[in-house]
Amino acid sequence: MLMLKCDGCGLTREIPDKFANKSVNCPKCKSRVNIGAAGQPAKSNNRYSISDFINRTAQKDRGQGLFELESNRLLEINLNGMVWTKMGSMVAYLGSIKFTREGVLEHGVAKLLKRAVTGEGTTLTKAEGKGTLYLADFGKKISIINLQGESICVNGNDLLAFEGDIDWDIKMIKKVSGMLAGGLFNVNLSGNGMIAITTHYDPLTLKVAANRPIITDPNATVAWSGSLTPEIKTDISFKTFMGRGSGESIQMKFAGQGFVVVQPCEETYFQSS
Repeated sequence: MLMLKCDGCGLTREIPDKFANKSVNCPKCKSRVNIGAAGQPAKSNNRYSISDFINRTAQKDRGQGLFELESNRLLEINLNGMVWTKMGSMVAYLGSIKFTREGVLEHGVAKLLKRAVTGEGTTLTKAEGKGTLYLADFGKKISIINLQGESICVNGNDLLAFEGDIDWDIKMIKKVSGMLAGGLFNVNLSGNGMIAITTHYDPLTLKVAANRPIITDPNATVAWSGSLTPEIKTDISFKTFMGRGSGESIQMKFAGQGFVVVQPCEETYFQSS
């Protein structure tokens, strides 16, 4: 057996002797690799060439359906109908796709009033047509979730896209102090279909049990079970106003049965005027 060693992605793999002194495609990145008689790549000028770059970064059709991760930070939507996307998240598309900004009364007066009360700043864009759509959000990591009659609450700033048939509503935190937590609001999504959420780096999911509540930082909280209702905990004292507090004055408490998703980053959310 010979040894294939790809300079493009670093893959090493044994291959049959019949490939000695021949050129083959790397099974992982599809770069062209020349195999020497001893099983090592022969000298080649292909490394770091334009063709090598194109092969390593080219779009790959994985056949995963409507929502597909082109990479950890790029969402591919194989569109044939309509989806809702976060405004400004489109980076490229192929085919015939029309983009329409969410209208003021697109989802009725009730949601409009909730937007005004919560200060919700994320605007949705309706993408309609047939083609391939690519979305990203400042290089944040993307996770796809397939709802199957379930519900999930997502921080509005971390919601990247969802299918048009998904039911959604803005959930209001009862305590006014909740509004102080970086302008936090959340969207409840339920039904059947795909949604995509974003996180800074890898998300961590913590299970909430009846005898084990979870406390989180609002600015690091991404999503949680639709059955859970977070309680806002405050620890505001004279030291807080003097700038000598712990920096953890506002917290979210999750009690019951379900899960909560956090990210290793305390993100500040900016509201649009």
